[in-house]
Amino acid sequence: MTQKPSAVSSVPSSPPAATGSPAASPWRALSVLLAGAFMAVLDTFIVLVAAPAVRTELHASAADLQLILAGYQLTYAVALITGARLGDLLGRKRMFMTGTALFTLASAACAVAPGPGALTAARMAQGLTAALMFPQVLTMIQVLVPAPGRPRAFGALGAVIGLSGAAGQLLGGVLVAAHPFGSAWRPVFWVNVPIGLVTLALAARYVPESRAEGARRLDLPGAAALTVALFLLVVPLIEGREAGRPLWTWLGLAAAAAALAVFVAVERRVEARGGAPLVRPGLLRSRPFALGMSLVVLAYAGINSYFLVLSLTLQDGLGMSALGSALCYVPFAAAFFATNLAAGRTAGSGTGALRCGALVAAAGFGATVAVAACSDGGPRAWQLALALVPVGVGNGLLVPPLLGAVLSRVGPADTGTASGVLSTGQQVGGALGVAVAGALYFGARNGGGPAAYGHALAVATVFHVVLMVVLAGLLGRLRR
Repeated sequence: MTQKPSAVSSVPSSPPAATGSPAASPWRALSVLLAGAFMAVLDTFIVLVAAPAVRTELHASAADLQLILAGYQLTYAVALITGARLGDLLGRKRMFMTGTALFTLASAACAVAPGPGALTAARMAQGLTAALMFPQVLTMIQVLVPAPGRPRAFGALGAVIGLSGAAGQLLGGVLVAAHPFGSAWRPVFWVNVPIGLVTLALAARYVPESRAEGARRLDLPGAAALTVALFLLVVPLIEGREAGRPLWTWLGLAAAAAALAVFVAVERRVEARGGAPLVRPGLLRSRPFALGMSLVVLAYAGINSYFLVLSLTLQDGLGMSALGSALCYVPFAAAFFATNLAAGRTAGSGTGALRCGALVAAAGFGATVAVAACSDGGPRAWQLALALVPVGVGNGLLVPPLLGAVLSRVGPADTGTASGVLSTGQQVGGALGVAVAGALYFGARNGGGPAAYGHALAVATVFHVVLMVVLAGLLGRLRR
């Protein structure tokens, strides 16, 4: 029996052009939405560069600094699916603008934080509000952009995600080095305020409203069960490496599996009673979506963790400054951006380009292994920067169209929820990759010289080679 679509845009078919309707200018609306995505990703990376300055100026302990860095990612990952569902219920434009406004306020609160505790609280508020913003971008691409143009739209989103990561480290390095307004780290948060205010003004004018037709109230039991499950899953992944993988991290992961089972049971019960579950069980049972979700987790496990071990090698091993190490990522950003046009043209043709991207990325990771393992006295920064070119090319071909390829296999009724699930998969994959690569990296490092760091980088990056090869094999199962 064919399922009746129940989540479609509520945008009128032919409103005046000034309303920003999809018929008039979907790309103008999309460019505004991408500004929100840029801020959400930028804030993950820009603070990494400023972390030493935060510790010095606020006299923060190592535990304080860890919470400041991880608090954002934790609340962001936990709230993404609920944020997507709220967009379905209350309006995606409304939730995007609400998230943007609150994110801007939270950024200002970070910038004026008097101590580590206040900064941690503001960072967690940033994560919650980013979770209101980001899922709406994925959903609105499906709603606003006609099917032939969606590969271009997801290519633009992928470019924003890739460039904001590189820009975060570069901009953070510039601001820390320039030390404007008498502080090395507060400007990394102030930078969000003008971007947020401009995004709000443009969104009010150019982004049309949409919501899921016939949507009912939020599934509060499901939201509570999912929040607990994700909290138990994400906290050990984010905090475990710094804590030395104590017993509580393993107990937390085991409890997360049980909590996820409870969540699925709750959702089945809600659906059986005729309610509207937070995540429809049929979506999770869909083989194409389940496989696609696994591919997203694998792809993002490789990206985040590679940047972590490479940054540690450049700064701690080779003694480079934050700005100098950030400049090494410019070849990655340029290659990633350049391949987005090719990814946009080929995204609708099947999985061939995706598999090619995974294999090219594997070759780039292999080049990193060779450079790190075979250089006398440790790798050179320029050698590692050159290895980043195929990594950028491969990820540029893989990551942007992968999100679109998975969402294209989802029915209209599940578009919003699937966007939240995929966004959560990105965060969980990133945390899982950091946990594995970090364990390999620190376990292999023996000593403090460049050669020791190079050896550790080579061992950890073998994980990324294997990851991309496995991902390329699984992509063959993702049929059109």
